[in-house]
Amino acid sequence: MIVNELFLAGMVLCLFGGILSGIPAMLAISGVPLVAAFIGSMVGVFDLGFLKFFPARVYGTMSNPLLMAVPLFVLMGVLLERSRLAESMLEVLGRMLGGSTRGIALSVLVFSAIIAASTGIVGATVVMLVLISLPAMLDAHVPKRMATGIICASGTLGQIIPPSILLVLLGDQIGNTYLEAQQKAGNFAPDPVSVGDLFAGAMLPGLLLVSLYGIYIFFGLKPVAKSPGAARVITRVGLGEVLSSFAPPLLLILAVLGSILAGIATTTEAAGLGAIGALMLAAYRSGLPGFQRNLVLAGVLAAFALMALRLFSDARSESAAMGGLAIALAVLLLLGVAVAAWRLSIEKVLHGAVGDTLRISGMVFGIVVAATLLALVFRGFGGDEIVMEIMDGMPGGEWGALVAVMLVVFLLGFILEAVEIIYIVVPLLGPPLLAGDISPIWFGVLLAMNLQTSFLTPPFGFALFYFRSTAPRHITTTDIYAGVAPFVVLQLIGLGLLIAFPALATWLPGVVFGG
Repeated sequence: MIVNELFLAGMVLCLFGGILSGIPAMLAISGVPLVAAFIGSMVGVFDLGFLKFFPARVYGTMSNPLLMAVPLFVLMGVLLERSRLAESMLEVLGRMLGGSTRGIALSVLVFSAIIAASTGIVGATVVMLVLISLPAMLDAHVPKRMATGIICASGTLGQIIPPSILLVLLGDQIGNTYLEAQQKAGNFAPDPVSVGDLFAGAMLPGLLLVSLYGIYIFFGLKPVAKSPGAARVITRVGLGEVLSSFAPPLLLILAVLGSILAGIATTTEAAGLGAIGALMLAAYRSGLPGFQRNLVLAGVLAAFALMALRLFSDARSESAAMGGLAIALAVLLLLGVAVAAWRLSIEKVLHGAVGDTLRISGMVFGIVVAATLLALVFRGFGGDEIVMEIMDGMPGGEWGALVAVMLVVFLLGFILEAVEIIYIVVPLLGPPLLAGDISPIWFGVLLAMNLQTSFLTPPFGFALFYFRSTAPRHITTTDIYAGVAPFVVLQLIGLGLLIAFPALATWLPGVVFGG
């Protein structure tokens, strides 16, 4: 047993060393356990027969319909980022809040919360905020460290505010791990955990985090007098301008989240709806000619009509007329999508969006496949039993084990990316916790909020990398680290509140889904 523990410790150290050396994460996560397995077989402590299960596990992962939502949500975010809707939203918000120091900073936070729910892509959001909002905040006398912290922290909100790719991946892993752990513990009929549960569970903690940011910004910034004529600027913001800027993304978020929470669509179907909606929205804002513009608008209205039909129709009372109406609406929707795709193809927007989607999705699924091999080799060395013994020996029982897992995730966030942590920690450390009475929804939301911190913690916080690559040189790396430090503390406070009050994550799913 001691030899197995030494192999596992060496494998973990080599894994971190490989990732930190600059080797692509997918190669490090798959290559290190494979080498460890072959060396272990030569010593006689690992049975290579375990590797026979690898193709079946990969096939099971890739045939999982839930994971189809990942590239669809990525495409939705990329298209919205390329539609330049964000610029008009931030401009209108800044003018509505008066252009003051606090007003500009709070407008960036509100804007980020909305755009985070629309895109969920940290890199695109942070770069966009640097280009659009950083000059405005500096001109409004927001200190550069505060502006840096606001942008980096706000840019990561898409990881906790649904619909979130992070929550989709967590939902898949926690759902599978919880089912396996409960069955192993003797409960052969556990309540399933879905991505919709995590979406509902993350809504209140996400709003809590935004509120903590807002309180800090409000009291941390000294008000600066508005420039002459600022009031005249505010009066020029009309209702039509506000609606044209905010209604499209809010309606898209409502359609995606509402369809999941209302039971109209699965997560994957809702992701497809979001991708189609983003496609038509990007085309609508690209300056289509009148007839084409009307076709795209009609397609959008047809999509909402189809959702309403599915929500309010009764399968037992469906008629031929209702079926014909559904077919007509579907044809109208397809026409709108075809016109939008054709327009964006001509403008080369769709090509770039699809390329970005393939690149990001390929990275995610590469890590998923590699982590499958890691988990298999880990179990082959008896790692699951060793982890179970360690967790059982933790002082404080389940709570002590939970705190230990949260601490491990937080520390891993300094050196690993969130997707890597999900597919390493959840299958390896999750079973002992999920075999007990801990709510899997609460555990999943705790992990999501903890993982969000990994984007802000140096030296490998990705939000910091994206900011540094785009920000002007007069903002130093020290400014960036100092600027994000208070927001990391705020996230830890939010994590503490979520641990102290589990109902923040479990109440809404119980109300929506009756669980």
